[in-house]
Amino acid sequence: MEPRLFSLLPSLKHPIIMAPMFLVSNVEMVTSATKAGIAGCIPALNFRTTEELKVALKTMKEQCKGPFGINLIVNKSNFKLDEQLEACCETPPDFIITSLGSPKKIVEEGHKVGIKVFCDVTDLEYAKKVEAVGADALIAVNKRAGGHAGRQDASSLINTLKSNCKIPVISAGGVGNHSGYKEVMGYGADGLSIGSVFIASKECGVSDEYKQACVTYGQEDIVMTTKLSGTPCTVINTPYVKKIGTKQNALERLLNKNKRLKKWMKALTFYQGMKSLEKSAFSATYKTVWCAGPSIEHVKKIRTIEEIVQDLTQESHG
Repeated sequence: MEPRLFSLLPSLKHPIIMAPMFLVSNVEMVTSATKAGIAGCIPALNFRTTEELKVALKTMKEQCKGPFGINLIVNKSNFKLDEQLEACCETPPDFIITSLGSPKKIVEEGHKVGIKVFCDVTDLEYAKKVEAVGADALIAVNKRAGGHAGRQDASSLINTLKSNCKIPVISAGGVGNHSGYKEVMGYGADGLSIGSVFIASKECGVSDEYKQACVTYGQEDIVMTTKLSGTPCTVINTPYVKKIGTKQNALERLLNKNKRLKKWMKALTFYQGMKSLEKSAFSATYKTVWCAGPSIEHVKKIRTIEEIVQDLTQESHG
């Protein structure tokens, strides 16, 4: 049976979304992904201003050969959400992926202009909630995902969601080669969201050091840290990460337990963590904190996005 992602995004050649990656995804990567027969998605937060987002939406509308999407953080930490959503409704992408909050408003406004809404979920409880407000598909984030990973393995999460929800289930996490692609699709996934293997692509704008790290390090070198955003996040275990540790210190943990200070402490941790990631992503520095998932195990060299897609799908290079 044909994967249901094809019915949501009819012009796809392969049932794959290049996952939105904070700081990493760019317009060139998204347009190249669509030319290779998959969908591309980019976080709205990768643009410093809403004006830059509007320009990017128009560029992708003109240059993409297939479906593209925007990722929106939909909780209170994203102060720009309303203007980002308005920009998307002015120049509609094919889909929006929502993270970290209720997608209700995104679904209501997006559907008016023909935008499909897919929602990151890590468990059945939240999946039922987003299905109830009209989401078009679930992005099932499993424990092998890069960034903010889930808690369940791909097989059990897909089976649980497929058994209890009616909308398509797109699996996110752990796929980096053709055998992984076949295995997870074999669990009944309606499509795949794949991110980390695309960091080491020629179209990606991060530093050569970051790309080379994805080649050099493997799945055993991926660790969880709470020092970036307060929420567990996967990073490469570089010498600097080993030096600073992966857990918040005693003072940070104490402040996080204070009801009055907790919100501000989390915001400060997030801000400092994102600044650290930004410096590491685009410049050579000994303070290297690089986000990635276990699927970098399958990255052996820096390739074009087309070559990565061909490897994943075993499409002929002819």
